Amino acid sequence: MPSIAIIHTTSYRYRSAVVLGPHRLMLRPREMRDLTLTKFDLEIAPTARIVWSHDVFGNAIAIANFAVTTDTLSIRSRTIAVLTAPDWPVFPIAASAASYPFLYSAEDWTDLGALSTPQYADDAGHLLNWVEQFVMGRPTDTLSLLKDISNGITAQIAYQSRETEGTQGPLETLDRGWGSCRDFAVLFAEAVRTLGLGARIVSGYLYDPTHDRLGSADAGSTHAWVEVFVPGAGWIPFDPTNRSLGSANLIPVAVARNMSQIAPVAGSFQGEDTDLPAMEVVVSVEEG
Repeated sequence: MPSIAIIHTTSYRYRSAVVLGPHRLMLRPREMRDLTLTKFDLEIAPTARIVWSHDVFGNAIAIANFAVTTDTLSIRSRTIAVLTAPDWPVFPIAASAASYPFLYSAEDWTDLGALSTPQYADDAGHLLNWVEQFVMGRPTDTLSLLKDISNGITAQIAYQSRETEGTQGPLETLDRGWGSCRDFAVLFAEAVRTLGLGARIVSGYLYDPTHDRLGSADAGSTHAWVEVFVPGAGWIPFDPTNRSLGSANLIPVAVARNMSQIAPVAGSFQGEDTDLPAMEVVVSVEEG
């Protein structure tokens, strides 16, 4: 039952003083049955007026509004959380969903909506053909199928850390044969959506005290993975980057349909063309 300290600092430096627009911050972890927050602090310089709300997915959103010009911006969050997720979880999948294919209830299907619909065009069926290689038969065991797809990504796609913003589409990742944790998450979500299953992308932190997991720097890092909705069990976490199942090393901050909806920090500024900022992000995830 580790207590985990997370410090996430984003710093910008501009060439001259600029006018900062509102900044949208997604930094507060989602409290879950197996994740309890005991402390959360947000420090911003220059001083900002913070307005809290929740988006359509229930993520905590902080909007920072600034009243002064500045040539620097620092956003620092500090979280203390207790993670109780088991290393070997058991998922009580409903008998009706134990074998794929299965039908969601009418209510589940309506509520999942776009989460069960592919978000990228696959006109040539490349992604469909790729994911079909993991369907051993119809019917086939649902959880085994999902594990095979997750493990298949790691087996066929090389992990490559990428500091630049943005995410590859699933076809790009398949064609290039490499990707970051964000790209792995998008590919997995799109693959299971292609099979008619509901999936949401998760952004958060990877707790890695043994330093043996991909996507981790030192004792931890920001990370991305996927949750698939299976009746009875609910949202099951899959981390295709590390071939893991469950939340034992994962601290979720936000869930969404697309990766672009869950950027930790997003905002704007008014200044000269030469004022494009230098940015630095430092994340520490350690036992605290």
